[in-house]
Amino acid sequence: MIWQIVPALLSGGAVGFSLGLIGGGGSMLAVPLLLYVVGVPDVHLAIGTSALAVSINAFVNLFSHWRAGTVRWRCALLFGSGGALGAAAGSTLGKLVPGQDLLFLFALVMVAAGIAMLQPRAAGGKSEIHVTPQIAMRLVLLGLGAGFLAGFFGIGGGFLIVPGIVLGSGLNMLCAIGSSLFAVGIFGLTTATNYALSGLVDWRIAAEFVAGGAAGGVFGMMLAVRLASQKRVLNYIFAAVIFSAAGYILLRAGMDLFPT
Repeated sequence: MIWQIVPALLSGGAVGFSLGLIGGGGSMLAVPLLLYVVGVPDVHLAIGTSALAVSINAFVNLFSHWRAGTVRWRCALLFGSGGALGAAAGSTLGKLVPGQDLLFLFALVMVAAGIAMLQPRAAGGKSEIHVTPQIAMRLVLLGLGAGFLAGFFGIGGGFLIVPGIVLGSGLNMLCAIGSSLFAVGIFGLTTATNYALSGLVDWRIAAEFVAGGAAGGVFGMMLAVRLASQKRVLNYIFAAVIFSAAGYILLRAGMDLFPT
């Protein structure tokens, strides 16, 4: 038992630390860590377990952003409601795709996430907006698309959700990040529920992963304060980690898909 508890705590700590330090992208590492470090034997089981852990962590962080006043609830609810439908459809389809095929596609999404982390974030936008019917429709439709991808791959999808909220509403980056956590939590919860109905969530490992993530997140945020002036450098380093992990998954998945 201990041989799996310690890796789960440490892997959760690594994801939480990266989320606290960088502010996004860390959940992309949850599935490969669960598969290759913790030893979860099935791709779909790793995705379902990861989705639950990511959802809980997102809701915990949402509370902090809400207290800081960076959550715009109308935008978050509109984006999240559309995305919940997309996540239900995406996760249903994802369960039908063979595990190794899904893992191969997951690695390609990791590459896209790494590239997104290297892009400079715009500083414009508003902290307060009036949600018109046009803005509401854009948020729901963009949420639907982001939720589908998040559900299909079992990811938090912050690298999709934050730009989607900015594009749909015109909010500034800070408020978009705070508001995105509600969508990340809803998408993860919807995906995890869908997978749990098929028996594809390991509740014990999820709890250990969340516990490790909570501790790691505290240390990540503490270090982020000290290294705030080197944010871009940290993004480059973490993108390199994402690319390396994606390369490893592609190599492993490729060997399984095209055995010699």
